[in-house]
Amino acid sequence: MSDLQRQAIKKRIGGGLPPMPPPGVGGGKKKPIGRRRDYTPVYWDNYFEKEHNVEVGENVFRVYECGTEGPVLLFLHGGGFSALSWAALCGSLSKLVACRCTAIDLRGHGDSVTTDDITLSAEVMSSDVGDIVKELYGESPPPIILVGHSMGGAIAVHTGTRSLIPSLSGLVVIDVVEGTALEALSSMQSFLRGRPKVFKSLEQAIEWCVRSGQVRNVESARVSVVGQVKRVDTNETASSELEHQHEEHIIHDASETIVEEEEENGESKGQSSSSNTHTSTEKKSQGESEFKQPKDPEVQYTWRIDLGKTEPYWRGWFEGLSSKFLTCEVPKLLLLAGVDRLDKDLTIGQMQGKFQMQVLPKSGHAVHEDVPEQVAEVLATFLVRNKMATPTAHFQPTFPAC
Repeated sequence: MSDLQRQAIKKRIGGGLPPMPPPGVGGGKKKPIGRRRDYTPVYWDNYFEKEHNVEVGENVFRVYECGTEGPVLLFLHGGGFSALSWAALCGSLSKLVACRCTAIDLRGHGDSVTTDDITLSAEVMSSDVGDIVKELYGESPPPIILVGHSMGGAIAVHTGTRSLIPSLSGLVVIDVVEGTALEALSSMQSFLRGRPKVFKSLEQAIEWCVRSGQVRNVESARVSVVGQVKRVDTNETASSELEHQHEEHIIHDASETIVEEEEENGESKGQSSSSNTHTSTEKKSQGESEFKQPKDPEVQYTWRIDLGKTEPYWRGWFEGLSSKFLTCEVPKLLLLAGVDRLDKDLTIGQMQGKFQMQVLPKSGHAVHEDVPEQVAEVLATFLVRNKMATPTAHFQPTFPAC
């Protein structure tokens, strides 16, 4: 073969190299590297309008609220969670119907402080709910719809059957069924022991909750997890720590704004300021509250409540729950993550039309955190259908519940 023939063949096959595969075939094009999820804590004012403490005797309960008119939806969180677990849901629901959302840190949880944080019996906790309602609304409370998740759902049922709220108008229970709950108790201690004991930062705690599947929605986890942990060295809850930093942030912004306004007033006419005078104020108005992790690398966080010590009260929360739920003489909604959670009594009651049921299968146990927008639509439809609340322009009725 002559040199001229060799050069022609070499040119024809691309210098001896195989042709490049088309894009997307055989790894010819590298996949873009995805961004790391943001696990920075978010302050509650993105969702609630105010927070305050309610004193009941020597006990103090933290309460978060939004909305100014309509019935009151009283939210009771699950074991180990806090009132902040309802933040994303309340933010969505208040846009769909005219209502008032009130979320409570139950005894031993969040920023509530009681003389006995260990006695979490159904009787004690349901009495707490009744006392809080009385302190908030007096002897003539507005129509109240109890909404509870897991342990909080059981407490809502106990509160309803004990007639502790005279104006009770509705009952919503989220992902708790007597049979399934009682069966799960045998493995609960093992589950609790499998959780991390400490976290090096709040970001790590939020990331663990998301990656473990406890909360599948990053947005909700960023606001709710701070209510579940506390600092190891000071016992201060992370939500309280975040609140202090938020207040310092507001004071700092206010002082900066005053200085910048004074500088602007001192400028000659026609001279424009080169600084952006309202950056911090704009961030606050948009709800962007940043949390700065303590610089001390020794700072660690642990769980706000040791759920393992509450075991003596577990069966009392759930035994007889189905019959109690069915006997509450108000409109009822059972919201589940799967139909397999329905036990015999509830199956019969549902077939008899004693309550409405909605299943949201694309969620985990923390249904209201995983899919808050969908839960808000279901609750809004339940309220409007039963003439408890009036819809807003944003309301679109969902498919009727089962």
